[in-house]
Amino acid sequence: MKITYTGRQVELAPAELKKLEARFAKIGKLLDGKRECEAHVILSLERHLHHAEATVRYFNHQLVGLGSSANLFEAIHGAAEKLEKQAVKTKTKWRDNRREPRKAGGEAPPPRRAAPVPEPEPEPDRLIYHVENHKKRKPMTLDEAVLQMDDKRDYLVYRDAQTDRVVMLVRRRDGHFDLVEA
Repeated sequence: MKITYTGRQVELAPAELKKLEARFAKIGKLLDGKRECEAHVILSLERHLHHAEATVRYFNHQLVGLGSSANLFEAIHGAAEKLEKQAVKTKTKWRDNRREPRKAGGEAPPPRRAAPVPEPEPEPDRLIYHVENHKKRKPMTLDEAVLQMDDKRDYLVYRDAQTDRVVMLVRRRDGHFDLVEA
């Protein structure tokens, strides 16, 4: 990581610069170990209080860490800690947003599984049907919904023509129907 220092009424010794470069090298590895990052550190002194501002540009984002203390190194380390927290947060956001599997040739992505769980007995394959809301479906009355229900269906979700609400019609075990309104 390339570090540029600007000291306003503050000078750093070469030994102090090496300590700070080691600290900022860790942040550089967090952000992106392969490419070179630049950090700009501004050090200032106001009324016996040292201020440190560290700025790093990371993929069109500016990460800024501010620290102030009576001791110069405590101020710099405070700014570096805040910068490190921002780097971890930005890196995890960037990583989590891009962790989706790629779609190959229109195939559906495989379902996510947290950990392999042994199943005691195999269950029959269950199908999940994706309801596409963008297709225009006309609202139904209750009589039309009962006619739409065939012997194979146990329920039917439709939009009521009179109230324009989503309604679910469920077949009971005794052959009668339950009407569930949203």
